[in-house]
Amino acid sequence: MRVLQSAEFDRYWRQEKPPDAETVFPQVRDIINAVRRRGDAAVREFAARFDKCSPETLEVPAELARRSYQELGEREPELLAALECAAEHGKIFALRQRAQYADFEFELAPGLFTGQRVVPVQRAAIYVPGGRFPLISSVLMGLIPAMAAGVAEIILASPPQADGFPDRRILAAAHLAARRMNEGRRPLRYFALGGAQGIAALALGTGSVPQVDLIAGPGNRYVAAAKQLLFGEVGIDFIAGPTDVLIIADGAGGGRAMDRAAADMLAQAEHDPDARSRVLLPNRDLAEELQAALERRLGLAALDPEQREGAAPGRSCAAASLERGALMVIYDQREEAVRIANAIAPEHLELQVADPDRWIPGLVNYGSLFIGSLAVEALGDYTAGINHTLPTRGSARFSGGLSVRHFLKILTSLRGAPGPGYAQALEAAKRIARAEGLFFHAESAASREAGDV
Repeated sequence: MRVLQSAEFDRYWRQEKPPDAETVFPQVRDIINAVRRRGDAAVREFAARFDKCSPETLEVPAELARRSYQELGEREPELLAALECAAEHGKIFALRQRAQYADFEFELAPGLFTGQRVVPVQRAAIYVPGGRFPLISSVLMGLIPAMAAGVAEIILASPPQADGFPDRRILAAAHLAARRMNEGRRPLRYFALGGAQGIAALALGTGSVPQVDLIAGPGNRYVAAAKQLLFGEVGIDFIAGPTDVLIIADGAGGGRAMDRAAADMLAQAEHDPDARSRVLLPNRDLAEELQAALERRLGLAALDPEQREGAAPGRSCAAASLERGALMVIYDQREEAVRIANAIAPEHLELQVADPDRWIPGLVNYGSLFIGSLAVEALGDYTAGINHTLPTRGSARFSGGLSVRHFLKILTSLRGAPGPGYAQALEAAKRIARAEGLFFHAESAASREAGDV
């Protein structure tokens, strides 16, 4: 793990090159072009090559999702109850978000009426990866905001498993979301689609896959590359890269403080060897304490995998992630730590400090903020209502996380009536048009002058 003084950070950061999707662009372009030309046939060919199965029928019966939900309740009732909790919290938060977007019309100036309508996209797709650990929670994170926004038709797309259908838990979670949000009144369709070929099918439309207006949800670098290359033909949420966390800690909380920070760094690191866990600390003593805590936790994961279910595979991934990109920066002043945090623009930003509220005003670049040691990131990932699909690779400088707003369009309107405000705006428009050399713009405005209305 690299340890830097804050004075060394800027030079290091300029040289840091986060992993991106561009290395697979040529291959993904070929996939997109094949789907554009040959539709379903190409999708099935690529599914046979890259997925666990090439399903004959890409659309999945809604009845299978309903059965999957029932079977999950019978086999794993505690998991279903946990998903119900997450869905309810997500619903409350998403509906509160939706309420912030309102239609209006008002008289901007006498005779000049402006307004907006907030309308959902007509058809959206939520993509959910289905790899070694299918992301059940991502189903709720995508579907619930889309449903709260009022999207007319929603598609759940996830790669086929060996039987030709998406993972049953993913289907169960999707059915749960539909029940929780609208009792099934809004159509929800299910498709066994994975990878770049699945994104291309949704963006372009095929014989059996309808073309959507927007695609949201996480995926691997092939999915990310496909979304990036198809943006413009279809709307997207954003381009997601490897996950990351930045923890600002000052030792508040006593002996457990660095152990908690270590636990959170490892939680992030187990996602992917390219995941990035970073921490800002006020002195090297805490850095050494944190390093020891990381080694203890990695050691426990290796020595006792039976007691710690799933720890053994997570340990190798976490260890690789820490080796590749973990970073500790020693800062002198709070202002210096704030500047570095804003430069990193992390996906997840944790404030494990004595007085977090003093830090918040200066922190402006992050996907989601976790305030205080009790605000463990796992709550945000699963059950606290906020969304876990967040901007990565520093894109929190200009973007926020997935939310209801991604499924909404702001449509503006203009209405004119005789009045001094209307006349003033008309005269100003003519002058600006002439200054730009746009004769017919000016003539168009002149045709509405007061005497001609």
